[in-house]
Amino acid sequence: MATDTPLVLIVEDESDLANLYAAWLEETCDVETAYDGEKALENIDDAVDVVLLDRRMPGLSGDTVLPTIRERELDCRVAMVTAVDPDFDIVEMGFDDYLVKPISKDELVRVVDQLLLRSSYNEQLQEFFALASKKALLDAEKTEAERKSSEEYARLRDRLAVLRVQVDETMEELLARDGYRQLCRDITRNSILQESD
Repeated sequence: MATDTPLVLIVEDESDLANLYAAWLEETCDVETAYDGEKALENIDDAVDVVLLDRRMPGLSGDTVLPTIRERELDCRVAMVTAVDPDFDIVEMGFDDYLVKPISKDELVRVVDQLLLRSSYNEQLQEFFALASKKALLDAEKTEAERKSSEEYARLRDRLAVLRVQVDETMEELLARDGYRQLCRDITRNSILQESD
């Protein structure tokens, strides 16, 4: 049975902490917990939207689980939730966000919401560009009269218009959230600095 409720997988070897995170998120998300890396890799599949992953666990650490998730090409966002302060090794790691324990309920909920919003933006953009390329191809290959008489072309144009609005609205929402706005500023500032070097 398909559901629109996002699924979050919490991977944390301290069961009390994993259960606390689950309780914080269960109002808005479906939640599964895995208390070690092996169980996480058994439980993760295409249904999982967000993974909250501890770095330090006995057995398979989060540092080992993360590249395995990425190798499987699963379409999920991963936030490291860890007591390990970030160091330069994080540059090469394929996570989407990084939280240093202890974290608050508000912080955890905010990050999960942000990751879900970024996923939705990516899906909207992918569909938008796919449809835009189809429209460009038809614009090049078909006459204006042929395009005007085609119901499929009319549906394509309508869907593109709707998607353009959705993409704009999602981007505005992303920018309205302080953390993401700061990230965008940093990216823009860094790009300008690199161009001036």
